[in-house]
Amino acid sequence: MVLSGDEIRIALANGQLVIDPLPASDAIKTSAVDLTLGDDFRRWRLPGQDVPGFVNRVDPSLEQFSFQRLAVLLETAPAETDGSVLLEPGAFLLGVTRENVELPIQSRLAARVEGRSSIARMGVGVHMTAPTIHAGFRGVITLEFTNHGPFVVMLRPGLVICQLVVEQLFGTPSHELTSGFVGQQSATGEGQPW
Repeated sequence: MVLSGDEIRIALANGQLVIDPLPASDAIKTSAVDLTLGDDFRRWRLPGQDVPGFVNRVDPSLEQFSFQRLAVLLETAPAETDGSVLLEPGAFLLGVTRENVELPIQSRLAARVEGRSSIARMGVGVHMTAPTIHAGFRGVITLEFTNHGPFVVMLRPGLVICQLVVEQLFGTPSHELTSGFVGQQSATGEGQPW
């Protein structure tokens, strides 16, 4: 069951849902709450990418594979003087929400992060295939940007970039969330619980 805007306000007021900083009243819509863009942008730095015939491969099916090991290839994306980052057509970037989000496990809430239509209609995807925010999550939300459109798009910190759709779980999870991304404070998944 998706929470209405009024139910989101109640969940925020009683601590079942924590968003810090607290969203403005007009950021809470009929069935979602708007989140804004933070200032951590990363892009892939691939060794040998300029060498003819060089191929980069990743095999996520290997037991020893982890995103954290691969994250050493992420570098800070160059920013304009105003802090914005340019998302070129065909490009991929990681970014984060400005807000820290927490879904305490006992609240029986989970969420989905969804892009906004105003951004999508320019050809920008805000997340690839990772919209689920599990019960027990806390931290900033990593966003995966792709530009399928014809324009260079400026991603400016503070931009309303996505919406959080909050859902009620049937039952309380039987254990805490175990993920390397709980408590993340950066686009690479690093950080300390807030």
